[in-house]
Amino acid sequence: MFPFHFRTILTNDTSMEEPKSPKCEGFNARSLRWARAMIFAINEINQRIDILPRITLGYQIFDTCFTISKSVEGTLSFLTGQNETHPNFRCSAGAPLAAVIGAGGSALSIATARILGLYYFPQVGYASSCSVLSDKFQFPSFTRTIPSDIYQSKGIAELVTYFGWTWVGTIAADDDYGKYGIKLFKEEVEKNGVCISFSETLPRIYNKEAIDKIVGEIRKSSANIIIIFSSDIDLSALMDAIAETNITGKTYISSEAWTTSALIAKPSNYKFLWGTVGFAVRKALIPSFENFLHELHPENSTDDLVYEFWEEAFNCTWRTNKALCTGNENLRSIQNTYTDVSELRLTYSVYKSVYTIANALHDLDICVNGHGPFPNNECADVLNFEPWQLMYYLKNTKFSVFSNESLKFDEFGDVDGYYDILNWQWASNESLVFSKIGRYTATGSGATFELRIDNSSIIWNTPTGLDYSLPPRSVCSESCIPGTRKGIRQGEPVCCFDCIACADGEITNETDARECIACPSDFWSNSHKNECVLKEVEFLATDEALGITLVFLAVFGASLVIAFTVIYVMYRETALVKANDRSLSFVIQISLVCTFMTSILFVGKPEEWSCMARQTTLALGFSLCLSCILGKTIVLMLAKRAAKSKVADKTKQITMKPLYQKIVAVIGLTIEVGICIAYLIIYPPWVYKNMESQNVKIILECNEGSIEFLCSMFGFDVFLAILCFITAFVARKLPDNFNEAKFITFGMLVFFIVWISFVPAYLSTRGKFKVAVEIFAILASSFGLLGCIFVPKGYIILLKPERNTEEIVGGRQATNDKSAPATSASITSEINNTTISTVVLDD
Repeated sequence: MFPFHFRTILTNDTSMEEPKSPKCEGFNARSLRWARAMIFAINEINQRIDILPRITLGYQIFDTCFTISKSVEGTLSFLTGQNETHPNFRCSAGAPLAAVIGAGGSALSIATARILGLYYFPQVGYASSCSVLSDKFQFPSFTRTIPSDIYQSKGIAELVTYFGWTWVGTIAADDDYGKYGIKLFKEEVEKNGVCISFSETLPRIYNKEAIDKIVGEIRKSSANIIIIFSSDIDLSALMDAIAETNITGKTYISSEAWTTSALIAKPSNYKFLWGTVGFAVRKALIPSFENFLHELHPENSTDDLVYEFWEEAFNCTWRTNKALCTGNENLRSIQNTYTDVSELRLTYSVYKSVYTIANALHDLDICVNGHGPFPNNECADVLNFEPWQLMYYLKNTKFSVFSNESLKFDEFGDVDGYYDILNWQWASNESLVFSKIGRYTATGSGATFELRIDNSSIIWNTPTGLDYSLPPRSVCSESCIPGTRKGIRQGEPVCCFDCIACADGEITNETDARECIACPSDFWSNSHKNECVLKEVEFLATDEALGITLVFLAVFGASLVIAFTVIYVMYRETALVKANDRSLSFVIQISLVCTFMTSILFVGKPEEWSCMARQTTLALGFSLCLSCILGKTIVLMLAKRAAKSKVADKTKQITMKPLYQKIVAVIGLTIEVGICIAYLIIYPPWVYKNMESQNVKIILECNEGSIEFLCSMFGFDVFLAILCFITAFVARKLPDNFNEAKFITFGMLVFFIVWISFVPAYLSTRGKFKVAVEIFAILASSFGLLGCIFVPKGYIILLKPERNTEEIVGGRQATNDKSAPATSASITSEINNTTISTVVLDD
């Protein structure tokens, strides 16, 4: 059963007469070659002595006209033995029927297989690849020498995945072959994330509107890859329509039914079909077959098909009143589909179909009774057997053909999948060639497969038309690079998406990531958001400008204090140095050195020891300084009180000995030491990685531990400062030449202004600048105390030594020097001609 024609001629049948079989038109020379291959194979077998040596094979050929109705009609005629369509009986005598080869396309074979399956009559398909034919429940007697479309659909899906195409269009014939082929293809590619841009169906009967609709979809679609599952006959109308348009830059992936078809591979179609990649069944060069094809001649045949072919091939009329055909025409002088033996693929499949049946018959013939497969170990008679008996041998046959190809059927009546992958290229002689660029092999319904592609040999039909060696891009949306993620577009396929940049602190390190990955806590995303990098660790370093400046100021301040200490030591016997307890002045200087140098502990990478030392050292330094100042100011306050008292009250005056001043300083320092020890033991500070303040940086800082202890520690210093300020403020107006209380008051005011300003500045900054603010407050308050307490005395000691006498300092001698500041720690009060002095000498 071969489709010698493309279609049937429509007739207007009426119910007034008996229906007649429709005539066919549109000669298909390719099918004639298939039929000649069957005849050639039968002739070969009849001449062989190793296959059916006592049996001669014959044949009966029916034209299916590529329509289901004619295929069914031929099947029924074959079963009855006459031109009658009554399958319940067989009227003809003679040789028994063995099997059916055909009926061509999948839709035709499905129709015939449903009928033949009722009788379990063997049928071997040579071009019917539809996967539904593997269903042995529906088609129990169908086998085929062409691979099932299960293999082809998976192979095309693998090809699409191999080249990275994610946006493709599909076109299928309106029959079982096209529908099932595309269905399997879609199921496979969707597993790999491929999306279908459009899916169209070719009409079985020509319909201009339907064809134009498909052409419009191809034109407007952004998909550059189009998969077509169709026979060449069904596809020809669409290709003719595309040829009339200017659609180029599309790459077509063809199924085996039209990959090598001369009906489609015409030079006029090459302008848009070049670069087509298609699957094709196994190819073979059949020995002596070309000569056999050329032996065909109308004079040697009485078959109308031969006459029709001859007229089509040479454009003449045979044996009519217009006897244009001379009979001298030579098939070797023309090149058409019939004589072209360069791509014997389905032809080779027909050849193998004949050998399959012959080998099954041979196995049936050589069976020995008593060792047969049927009940009681019986064998079948080769001249009188039942169809189901031959079907047994057909399913179990196994043989090799001349090409060393081993052929056997699996439990579904299918052979292993083997496909050549072809590329349509233009040869130098201006002809179209099918260049083999790879192969696809599969077994077990595609469970195991191998795809091999020679990329260097492919000529691509690219939209740009610039580089033919690079495969075209066919995506709905370009891949999202690392650093971005896919954003779904509502109402569109998953292959259509937007690329959204990852948020700060998140990355993607692969292409087309669906979600961004958060970096670990110690890491942060780089500028491209494709890698997590270690966060920058920030602290006030000793090698940066700010750190160097602050360290320099601290050392400079400490050096100034040491310089004043040296001056005090050199002039330690003078009245100004000895006034109001010389030893407390030295202790204050030592404490100021400590506060200046403590600020250095805040610079550099925080360590456990530095975190524990810097706040406690600072608190102790200020505590010692303020306790000593308090010892001094208490004396001044008592002196002021004594200056205001009457002479009668002199005996009731409270005096402050130097020992008591030192005791005040020791008590203040002792309390502070107790608080610091408790702080370090109960809840000490530690090094803390602050990741909350800044995302891109780790601020390495000291966690101060207990805020309560920290407030208690510095709160006590504030308490001492307040006492110093009050006592100094009370004594600020002592009528003396040198009033130390006034400048202590200024020093306390500077101290308060600095630390009151420090609090909001400290709370509003982050990172290393927060530490810098505290260092600045330490230095500013230390410089303030130094400047207000020791600078005025240093001025007199160094520049006005004539005023550094006991009489002037003690207030017993007036001075007219207005240029010298009154910074002494003495007072003279003339009350009843009595002098009261606050100058306390060490001796």
